[in-house]
Amino acid sequence: MDLDPEGLFRDDSDEDDDNVQEREANKEMVVYLIDASPKMFTPATKADEKEETHFHTIVNCITHALKTQIIGRSYDEVAICFFNTKEKKNLQELAGVYVYNVTEREPLDRPDARLIKEFSCIEDSFMSNIGSRYGITSGSRENTLYNALWVAQALLRKGSVKTVSKRIVIFTNEDDPFGGLTGAVKTDMIRTTIQRARDAQDLGLSIELLPLSRPDEEFNMSLFYADLIGLEGDEIVDYLPSSGEKLEDMTNQLKKRMMKKRKVKTLAFAITNDVCIEVNTYALIRPTTPGAITWLDSISNLPLKAERSFICNDTGALIQDPQKRFQVYNDKIVKFSTRELSDVKRVSSHHLRLLGFKPLDYLKDYHNLRPSTFIYPSDEQIFGSTRVFVALHSSMRRLGRFALAFYGNPTRPQLVALIAQEEVTSAGGQIEPPGIHMIYLPYSDDVRYPEEVHLTSDDAPRATDEQIKKASNLLRRIDLKNFSVCQFSNPALQRHYGILEALALGEDEMPDVKDETLPDEEGLARPVVVKAVEEFKASVYGENYDQEEAEAAAAKAGASKKRKALTDAAAEKSAAHNWAELADTGKLKDMTVVDLKSYLSAHGLPVSGKKEALKGMSNVSSIVQQYRLCCSCNVSAR
Repeated sequence: MDLDPEGLFRDDSDEDDDNVQEREANKEMVVYLIDASPKMFTPATKADEKEETHFHTIVNCITHALKTQIIGRSYDEVAICFFNTKEKKNLQELAGVYVYNVTEREPLDRPDARLIKEFSCIEDSFMSNIGSRYGITSGSRENTLYNALWVAQALLRKGSVKTVSKRIVIFTNEDDPFGGLTGAVKTDMIRTTIQRARDAQDLGLSIELLPLSRPDEEFNMSLFYADLIGLEGDEIVDYLPSSGEKLEDMTNQLKKRMMKKRKVKTLAFAITNDVCIEVNTYALIRPTTPGAITWLDSISNLPLKAERSFICNDTGALIQDPQKRFQVYNDKIVKFSTRELSDVKRVSSHHLRLLGFKPLDYLKDYHNLRPSTFIYPSDEQIFGSTRVFVALHSSMRRLGRFALAFYGNPTRPQLVALIAQEEVTSAGGQIEPPGIHMIYLPYSDDVRYPEEVHLTSDDAPRATDEQIKKASNLLRRIDLKNFSVCQFSNPALQRHYGILEALALGEDEMPDVKDETLPDEEGLARPVVVKAVEEFKASVYGENYDQEEAEAAAAKAGASKKRKALTDAAAEKSAAHNWAELADTGKLKDMTVVDLKSYLSAHGLPVSGKKEALKGMSNVSSIVQQYRLCCSCNVSAR
């Protein structure tokens, strides 16, 4: 039996793209805990004419997150839970907690179209079906926040924290849920609630808060929630987003914080032979494509499972034994085991090894082969990694240098440049985190040098000073302020997913997708821009360019009208003869050249040729026969 030597150095465990492929361990389970107290239904801002509430904002944000989740991370699971409600719906039968769900779906499950459609309209029926109330009141031992944390922990009981990321996200605008209590009752409730949160965190659950500031006061984290989620000192100030004057600002902040960055993989970063730290990598930019096609059974509509079998080339039998890999050397087959192949491919004992440092000006723009990978330290396996990372990061920033390292990826080992990024903050919170960008550098074989074109001074056109001045003025007038690629969405993808969303949600109309890549016609129509364009055009083409262009267009239009008049006259003259009969009887040769040319002109055919060639009739006769055949089929001949 002949063996296939292809793929000798291809390991089944190798990933196609280590920099963008997410592992199964990054599956996420999220429970959204939404405060449904009466304060959540008050206007979100003072200047809000539409009187949109914090509850409305949260519903929009979660709906947007569910739609994004279906597109990008379809295997994640989510549950929606309200607390401070009149009705109760949970397995533990705890008061003031309502687990929202739709039919034919588990409380914690992958989001579907029905969940999104019904949840987006929940405001219309919330008060009548679920109800709102103050869950923690004076004279009562009922603690709805404690109950909500208990229900959320029970929902996240499935799955291991080693393979699944579990989160509890709390939405509220009440910074002191126990403010109406006093004395030992208040102290006891705060203690038990914080202990419940810490018990959940000990089980590997992450608790996050998305605070909403009311118009009359800012959310105060230090009253209670800082202790609940474990924040201290400056972390409290950095955690709280600004309330914003507009509701859109608040909505954008919530969407950014709900979308959690996911690590791609964990690397071992060797600083020296004796010092090695642990870092996580994140893909900041990746190409977005429509989802893969899923083949379904035509009867059951269930997904089909693809299987691959190997057939022996000699006998045609199915091969049951695992494949063996080999390399032909000196007419002999040398077989390799999986361990031996891994050892051959391993070019470095560490994933990332530091080689040295160079000044930042040595790094050129064209050295960047593809989008960079962001590196951030982790102390999960190697304690002290963050401290070493911070020292390296600070030194690189202070000295203005980048680190040259070797990325020992088994499939694509290559040199990388590590550039330290300083933290960027604003009133709305952190914009850019501190960390290191890993820039993928080319080898000398990857660099291409363009051909040099030698032109004399007479051959190369030169712009005048006046033309350069007008061009500079035009560039200033149409300069894009605060430009960022993140401002533009792919219109083809937006339309693709918009149509899928409309079909899944049963909407009657297709969504109107705004193409943000089209020019700003309103901005280009401003008088200053129009004037700059006209001045630049006049400096390059001359003052009479528009007039000359109009005259050329008019001449072209006149010539077109003249040709049309000639064609109409030829068609009228050609209609006086029965060309099909003349072709059958062989009388075409008796026709004059003028008559023949009228027929050819009427049918858009070339009329060039000598008189003898035209009167030979072989070409004209065949054309007439074809024309008659087309007429019998009711098709216009051209």
